[in-house]
Amino acid sequence: ASYINYVLNVNTELHFRTKLFFMGTLFHLYFDIDIALEISSGTGQHVSHSAKAFPNLATYHIVIFFFLFFYCSIESYRQYHKLQNVKAPIYLDVSQSWENWGGIQTKSCDLIVNINMMHISPLGLLNGVGKILKPQGLLLTYGPYAFNGSITPQSNADFDHSLRYRNPEWGLRDVSILKTLGQGNGLRLEVDMPANNKCLLFHKDSVV
Repeated sequence: ASYINYVLNVNTELHFRTKLFFMGTLFHLYFDIDIALEISSGTGQHVSHSAKAFPNLATYHIVIFFFLFFYCSIESYRQYHKLQNVKAPIYLDVSQSWENWGGIQTKSCDLIVNINMMHISPLGLLNGVGKILKPQGLLLTYGPYAFNGSITPQSNADFDHSLRYRNPEWGLRDVSILKTLGQGNGLRLEVDMPANNKCLLFHKDSVV
């Protein structure tokens, strides 16, 4: 299989550039992906594009939120496009130990993709990913982050405030803290993208 072609379902020029970087990052740094896992899958559009572009890719498709709509939407995409390389969605709580992640085995994934979730559960995600990624595997995340304690633009700051109001343990995570947390789980931050929303690429160490 080749790199994952994740097409973000947005139309602005900024997000178009983001999409190109998203694909280009994987194209340049990793092109031997067989098993991919998407955590926090949303409607299922991303994995549909990926599975059609790379039919030899075996893709696990994971949902973390207990919303029937998302499950039904993902399954509808899977059946409509007859995606043989996409497994049926399952529910998963990344705040739990990785042993409870739906039977996913240790060191079984070449790539893990996570979009717009780090601001509500960074610790559980990084702890589990460190266990289930193969050596030299990748964790690719996308979403809003803080940088050295600063959050810009104001819309991101407002979003952070609303998250912390709902749950004090939520909020935009600082990239420097995520870098440290990743290192503690054998994950090395390699690539980040300067924009309001960031693409962060973590590389699993050869031996952990």
